Amino acid sequence: MKIITEKISFKNSLTLESGELLEGFELMTETYGELNSEKTNAVLVCHAFSGNHHAAGIKDGDKKSGWWDEIIGDGKTIDTTKFFVVSLNNIGGCHGSSGPTTISSKSEQPYGASFPEISVSDWVETQKILADYLEINCWEMVAGGSLGGMQALQWAISYPERIKKAAIIAASSKISTQNIALNEVAREIIKKDENFHNGDYLMQNKSPSKGLKAARMLGHITYLSESNMSKRFGRKLQDPKNKMDADINYEVENYLQYKGEQFAKTFDANSYILMTKAMDSFDPAKQFDNDLVKCLQSTKAKLLIASFDSDWLFPKEYGLDIQMSAIKAGIDSSYIELDGDYGHDSFLFYSDQYAAALKNFLNSHGS
Repeated sequence: MKIITEKISFKNSLTLESGELLEGFELMTETYGELNSEKTNAVLVCHAFSGNHHAAGIKDGDKKSGWWDEIIGDGKTIDTTKFFVVSLNNIGGCHGSSGPTTISSKSEQPYGASFPEISVSDWVETQKILADYLEINCWEMVAGGSLGGMQALQWAISYPERIKKAAIIAASSKISTQNIALNEVAREIIKKDENFHNGDYLMQNKSPSKGLKAARMLGHITYLSESNMSKRFGRKLQDPKNKMDADINYEVENYLQYKGEQFAKTFDANSYILMTKAMDSFDPAKQFDNDLVKCLQSTKAKLLIASFDSDWLFPKEYGLDIQMSAIKAGIDSSYIELDGDYGHDSFLFYSDQYAAALKNFLNSHGS
């Protein structure tokens, strides 16, 4: 599989949904396979909250494969011998695209807390600018899970002429009050870290790693299912030789400590705050009198809406709501509830049922 990683600079200013101006921006991108001469085989994959541009394969020097490596590749569900797959790190992130850790041209300091508020619509706009740069007039499919699925839905709404299919996986047209509350608790944990410094910790050569670690531990619980956690850990005691901390008793505690610590080493606290707020604010129907049916009526893309039976963070009711609204709007759409062993995170992992649904959708023609 041919993999190209490239940081692309865009000089034109971008007016964000908030009204703030981003004077030029950079996107860290990764592509897989080759674009055909007609430029009709392009697939955009959108990352979820903690994802980035590295969606598939193992790059030189990396130990970890991409976040959707079980799905993307030569001969895989999204077959890179047939399709040209584009992935990018969204603005506001911390893996190469413009975000809080990048240097502001005005201050010559990291943006930090001054990086402007972003939205799912802003991400779609930058992805459209990237498509223009790549001379891709229409995506064969835009796909993603969780926050990535929200972007796929927004693509179908914002640019109906430039997308043929949208795969909206483990996602929602707006998140619940409970999810907003969980995100607010995570943000508060980060802000209470003694090294947060009102978001300007980089200027102090500090990192609110304890707060970021605790926030990730909270989030990670919501990504898994109770049955998966019970099956994997139960109430098993942790081997003393491998304890992350002396106070740990159970394997599940050790697992969460490890996951939180690893995340805090690679993610930025301001990016965490920005991206959770973008998730909270996503609600495309608010521009259409809070009517999702009306919101979807201009959509021309075929929709695949998929939920997982073990996902309690974004349960099947979210997907069914999109599907029922699409039916009422006369949109060509299909809904499937899939078995998932990993709770909300099930969208990241291969299963025969999941792969068949996505592959058949991608390879389908017409209505």
